[in-house]
Amino acid sequence: MGLTSNKVLVLAVLFAVVLFVATVWWWPRLARPTWRAVSGRVALLLAAQSALFATTGIAVNQAFGFYASWADLLGEETDQGVVVDHTGTHGAGGPLQVVSTSLVEGVNGSGPRTTGQIQKVDIVGRRTHLATPAYVYLPPEYFQARYRTRTFPAAVVLTGYPGTARALVDKLRYPRTAQDLAKNGRMQPMILVMLRPTVAPPRDTECVDVPGGPQSETFFAKDLPDAVLAHYRVGRRPGGWGIVGDSTGGYCALKLAMHHPAVYAAGAGLSPYYKAPIDPTTGDLFQRDSTLRNRADLWWLLQHEAAPDTSLLVTSSKVGEHNYKDTLRFIERVRATNLTRISSIILDSGGHNFNTWRREIPATLQWLSGRLSDR
Repeated sequence: MGLTSNKVLVLAVLFAVVLFVATVWWWPRLARPTWRAVSGRVALLLAAQSALFATTGIAVNQAFGFYASWADLLGEETDQGVVVDHTGTHGAGGPLQVVSTSLVEGVNGSGPRTTGQIQKVDIVGRRTHLATPAYVYLPPEYFQARYRTRTFPAAVVLTGYPGTARALVDKLRYPRTAQDLAKNGRMQPMILVMLRPTVAPPRDTECVDVPGGPQSETFFAKDLPDAVLAHYRVGRRPGGWGIVGDSTGGYCALKLAMHHPAVYAAGAGLSPYYKAPIDPTTGDLFQRDSTLRNRADLWWLLQHEAAPDTSLLVTSSKVGEHNYKDTLRFIERVRATNLTRISSIILDSGGHNFNTWRREIPATLQWLSGRLSDR
């Protein structure tokens, strides 16, 4: 659960109430002059005061948005800001700048031709002027002489909200998994572009073009592919791009594939939802524009617009995921269309967390690879 989640605030309030009741209940039993009783009273007071302080801090942070995530609170969010020139010129370097490079950890080898490479990049949207850091995984084949003229399929990989792009590399291990699958012949080598959907932090834009605000959907549908195409050997023909994400990123992946099938031939949502929420983290996304609100609702889209020519994958768990029933309904809705293709991964149990998604990622990448072309 994210730092700005209402669930975190509710849990903090409940914990503080429980500690308060426990203090009142145990205080008479600890009203003795022994060192054990005194230590018990001190521990209860410290615990109750700490819980109250934490609850107040979480509530204030939700109201004023001081910290967007736990990593931000703990000082682990180290992504540097990017200067955006709004005069219309972005310099000779283009919309994508490589900041640093590293090898894929846990893989035997001493260079990118054997381990692949992860590039930390800064991306600036030429149309939207949105700027965001990202990580790009280049497979070993990208650096090998026999593939020097080959283009590669690409997949955009999105976190949840607020998320950190680095978690896709270190926690969910997308590059390592992709390399292992390709090495074993279970998927083709692919370029992965890993970032969070929050391109206007700390606001959760849900990959929506907000009227008078951040044009997040345009960034992912046009600016991001253009930036990657200008810098890497990625296929330009339709069918070479896919998109995958978890939670908020999963919703964005499905929506972008459905709204822009000419860009994304396949979209995979791990534990997704199917309608953009409106809450304190999003603000008013639609500004009373019913057309925009409806198009952000995947249920409405399936019922009122022509089925898009794209492939979709959704995941859930019978126990542990709140989207299970909605996911079954979504599968049936898509199956009723004439053109959109739907697949699923349904686990017996698994919560809304990294461990569950790590169990789904290998099959998801293999599915995605089978639906993308390299030319």
